[in-house]
Amino acid sequence: MCGIVGYIGDKEALPILIDGLKKLEYRGYDSAGIAIIGKDLTVVKTQGRISDLEKKLSTEEIQGTIGIGHTRWATHGIPNDINAHPHFSESKNIVVVHNGIIENYIEIKKMLIKEGKVFRSETDTEVIPYLIEEFYEGDLLKAVNKATDLLEGSYAIAVMSKNERDRFIVVRKDSPLVLGVGDHENFVASDIPALLQYTKDIIILENGDIADIHKDSYTIYDRDLKPIRRNIQRIDWKIEDAQKGGFKHFMLKEIFEEPNVIKEAMRGRIKGDSIEIPELKLTKEELSSINQVYFVACGTAYHAGLVGRYLVEKYLKIPSTAEVASEFRYRDPVIDKHTLLFVVSQSGETADTLAALRLGKAKGAKTIGIVNVVGSSVSREVDNVIYIHAGPEIAVASTKAYVAQVEVIALIVLYMAKILGCLETEEEKHLAKEFNALYDRANNIIQRCGEIADFVSTTKNIEETFYIGRNLDFALSLEGALKLKEISYIHAEGYPAGELKHGPLALITPNSLVIAINTYKPLREKTLSNIKEVKARGGKVLAIAEEGNSNIEEVADRVFYVPKTRDDLAPIVNIIPLQLIAYYMAETRGLDIDKPRNLAKSVTVE
Repeated sequence: MCGIVGYIGDKEALPILIDGLKKLEYRGYDSAGIAIIGKDLTVVKTQGRISDLEKKLSTEEIQGTIGIGHTRWATHGIPNDINAHPHFSESKNIVVVHNGIIENYIEIKKMLIKEGKVFRSETDTEVIPYLIEEFYEGDLLKAVNKATDLLEGSYAIAVMSKNERDRFIVVRKDSPLVLGVGDHENFVASDIPALLQYTKDIIILENGDIADIHKDSYTIYDRDLKPIRRNIQRIDWKIEDAQKGGFKHFMLKEIFEEPNVIKEAMRGRIKGDSIEIPELKLTKEELSSINQVYFVACGTAYHAGLVGRYLVEKYLKIPSTAEVASEFRYRDPVIDKHTLLFVVSQSGETADTLAALRLGKAKGAKTIGIVNVVGSSVSREVDNVIYIHAGPEIAVASTKAYVAQVEVIALIVLYMAKILGCLETEEEKHLAKEFNALYDRANNIIQRCGEIADFVSTTKNIEETFYIGRNLDFALSLEGALKLKEISYIHAEGYPAGELKHGPLALITPNSLVIAINTYKPLREKTLSNIKEVKARGGKVLAIAEEGNSNIEEVADRVFYVPKTRDDLAPIVNIIPLQLIAYYMAETRGLDIDKPRNLAKSVTVE
């Protein structure tokens, strides 16, 4: 999400910055801007595409051999010219571009406002140049270091000052940043593709690195401003390969990004042993008045809502249901002021979901939007919007957004339980610990993707697949089946495992593949019996099971083991092998995985 480019050398910076930003367009963005030091420090920025920025620049004469540029994917403040990067300090002597999220920006902003500072934007980023200016005493490096010591969250930043025209400073913490080394010129970018046209000598900065970049030199420091050495890597990728980070498809790249997405979705929401949703503005009295909860969405987002339904009833003890938006709006649902309506949409522009939201509001429901895109229609119309911070998805089939949706829904439900007094302190501590463990568990699964690829290679001729599971595993079975249909074009259906004998078992033959999800511990033995029913009819079974459940090997043809995870949070990581099954199945068939036929990323019509 977002893109940073920086240049210092003998050439004009503007064309290099624009070209670099174009190379990062695949990351997704809603505004763009540049800052260049020439006769003065000039900033030009705009909502929209890089082409819109170029039109704006065509009326300006901007020269200078040092500059920074940015493409923004909004996280704080709607997409507009003011919220676009770069951002000035109050005096406009310092300018910053930033990727990531500053968790404590509200506290910093309040502190600076008390000092009389006046802010111009709605962004979290703007506190950074204001803070740097507070510490500036003639050395930009020292000022940046002092300012970033106060920042909590994730960030990659690039900083320039018109008082120091021969350098810019960059810092990396939990957001990628690379340095490009040239001949009498140096570069910085959030990703390698922006630099490959100019240099293939790349330094990948590590967490905590601060780099002081000049035309003919660079120095990398640790947080104590002690110089450190980072190796130069020679990169020989093609541009297209670099945009995909070396992955064959964006979908696989986005699956591999899921551990970081898990971390970003909980950032600022897991604080030590505490679960917090600062954005949620519902009081205990308002929550106590709720007597029914709906999750309304389409496709993958609907499946995320199914997980939410289970969690609401378990923790809040309130009747809950998940509804397909296109059906919900036409069946005159029972809604009043005691109804809470969750609206789940990656884009925030899904037509049926928007219509359901408007129906709910007209009937008096309280509404919460679970959205990825800042400033989208859903985010503007709901009473409370909670962003999932998954970053842009390029592949049509949603993967990392689903993971973030489920995680954020779980966080919200648990926080509501806390407000209502339904979550004991010790239980909250345990849950916080479990959330923090999800990153490693997701990584564990991804690092064993070869096991999935190997299994799929034995199923090339399968034309029909069934996914079965119980409780939360059933919710996963529906999403797993949808992923397979979307990109491999193999007929696939998800069923509650207990429903097999009520009809679907008639379809099982030796040519059938059954993906049996058996991770929900309270119903493990019952699902095992259902798997035996499939095997008795000759079906081929791949089981997704939790580590230690070795009994399943006696009935399944193959088993993929997932790490032990608390049942309530397991869907966040246990969807990953199902996404990989779909991916590798489509890859073995040579299909256009990122752009499946007949489908669009955002469905804005009925």
